[in-house]
Amino acid sequence: MATERGADKSICPSDIARVLFPADWRKHMDDVRTEAFELERQGKVLITQKGQPVEIENIKGPIRIKIVVRC
Repeated sequence: MATERGADKSICPSDIARVLFPADWRKHMDDVRTEAFELERQGKVLITQKGQPVEIENIKGPIRIKIVVRC
């Protein structure tokens, strides 16, 4: 989904959860965030807060997921 949005936009984990688990998406938010953190460790996405990159160890509050484009 982050790839579809493009490199200059980000996506909220809740948007992903709502698509994957429409009936009970809130129950899966931790799963979506955990997967996002793993993708960030692999260098595939960037986790941001208030538009700025954040280290996943220091996250407090809402996050956004942004695709990493390799040149």
